[in-house]
Amino acid sequence: MGLRKISQFTETDHAIVVAAVADAERLTTGEIVTIVTDLSDHYDDIAMAWASAIAFIALVSYATFPEFYMGLIDSFSGGWRHEYTTAEYAAFLLAAVALKWIGTWFILKWMPLRLALTPKAKKLARVRSRAISLFKVGTESKTVGRTGVLLYLSMKEHRAEIVADAAIASKVAPEIWGDAMVALLDQVKAGNPGAGVAAAVTQMGIVLAEHFPRGADNPNELPDRLIQL
Repeated sequence: MGLRKISQFTETDHAIVVAAVADAERLTTGEIVTIVTDLSDHYDDIAMAWASAIAFIALVSYATFPEFYMGLIDSFSGGWRHEYTTAEYAAFLLAAVALKWIGTWFILKWMPLRLALTPKAKKLARVRSRAISLFKVGTESKTVGRTGVLLYLSMKEHRAEIVADAAIASKVAPEIWGDAMVALLDQVKAGNPGAGVAAAVTQMGIVLAEHFPRGADNPNELPDRLIQL
């Protein structure tokens, strides 16, 4: 999936996040991975659904009021009335519906509008799916004790997810990450995404230190850097 790389994160943001991850992991055997992306999905199916719905509404309208629309066509020919055959009318109808579909599709290439017309539940599901996919590739089973946890932020959907490996998930209920999510989203809404990720990492570190305190051997098994996709 070719998703555009984000530009909101500066070198300073990266440094803040790396420092926060390092500090959090000093007190725990847990390993925190941070990933941020501009967009988790292009929602092409949503654009197609809207284009099809608009085209269908147009079709019903044309079929219900044929005289009105044919009158509009006549007006473009200087008012000269022409008796259209069934085949000609069908051709006009199909062309008009096709133009409606194509026009709506092109309008919805503007991503802010496409996202605005995408149901909230759909965006939440796509962000969650993307987070789990990335977790499986880069975090799951990558630590000896299955103590990896992914913090994933998708900027344009205004959504974030925390996905934990087996050992952590067995001890930490999803709602426990609530403070981390609040800390993240509050800063992102304020225009400080880097600080938000760092604040979330700090809260995640507190939870991990409680359930997975640092032992005698505490290797750094996963990268501390902020990954941008």
